[in-house]
This record gives sequence, structure tokens and C-alpha cells, in this order.
Amino acid sequence: MGFTPTDQPLPPTTTAQEDITTAGQRRVNLIWEYTQAIVALIVVGATMASGVFDAFTHSDKQVPTIMSVAFGTVVGFYFSRTNHQAIGGIGRKPSQQPYEGR
Repeated sequence: MGFTPTDQPLPPTTTAQEDITTAGQRRVNLIWEYTQAIVALIVVGATMASGVFDAFTHSDKQVPTIMSVAFGTVVGFYFSRTNHQAIGGIGRKPSQQPYEGR
């Protein structure tokens, strides 16, 4: 079944102020997502470049510990954020479901 011209739209379930607030939250979230992406690319790129440089120069040096920790932290947080069972973002959240384990 598809949309037909005689179908009536549903009435809104939010107020105009709630819509404005949600739009503002979306904008802030978008800015934050771009910021996180830039930081992640810089950290991962710098760590990879350092490792490749050290490999080609045959130096006995290792990737500095702070870069390794930053790389692990950035990648770890990225994968934890992409857990689709952890619901975040804007708007109303569904009621809490009972924990079922893995």
C-alpha cells in the first residue's frame, strides 16, 4: 500500500519549540561528529605515518607510547560508539528494555 492523494497527514505530536530545540541539537551533533572525525583522522594518520617512517628508516625506535595509547583510545571509542544497541542522540528514547546479555 502506498501513499494516495486522499490520505490525510497525521497531526503533529510535538510543539514548535520542541521542533526548534531538536533542530538545534541536530546542528550541534553534526558539528561534533565532524570534529570527532577530524581528530580521529589526525591521530590515526599520525600514528600510521610514524610507524611506516620507523619501518622504512630501519630505526630501532618504536612508535611513541603516547601515540599508541591515543590510537587505541580513538579506535576503541569509535567502535564503542557504533554499538547500535547503545541509543543516543536527540529526541525521545524508547523505554528501557530488560538486559538479555549477549
